[in-house]
Amino acid sequence: MKTFLIAYGAAVSAFLIIDGIWLGLVAKNFYADHLGDLLKKDFLMLPGVIFYLMFTAGLVFLAVRPSQPELSLANIALHGAVVGLMAYGTYDLTNLATLKDWPVLVTVVDIAWGTILAASVSVCAAVCVRYFTTA
Repeated sequence: MKTFLIAYGAAVSAFLIIDGIWLGLVAKNFYADHLGDLLKKDFLMLPGVIFYLMFTAGLVFLAVRPSQPELSLANIALHGAVVGLMAYGTYDLTNLATLKDWPVLVTVVDIAWGTILAASVSVCAAVCVRYFTTA
C-alpha cells in the first residue's frame, strides 16, 4: 500500500506541475484561440480535480504498476503513453465527431500532449517509487 501511495502522490504532483506548465505557459493561448466560444467563462474546478485524481489513479494502476519494481522505465513510459493516447483520444475524437466547430488541430495537439504527458507522469511516479522505497 505504501508504494501505491508514493506512486499516486508522485503522479498527482507530476501531473499538476507538468500540465500546469503546458496550460499556463506553453499552450497558454492555444485552447482559447482555437476553441473560442466553446470554452466556459467560469472554469469548473471540481470536474477538473476529479479528472486529475481518476486519471492519475489509472496511470498508477495500468502504467506505473508499483508492485512490479522490475519493470523498465521504457515499459512504464510505453504503458503510460498508451493510457494517455486512449484517454485523450477518446475525449478529443468524440468531440470532433459530435461538436460543431471542434477544431482538428486541437484534436491532434491535445492527443499528442496527453500521450506525452501520461508517459512523463508515469516515469516520474516510477522514479519516485524506486527512490523512496529503496532509501
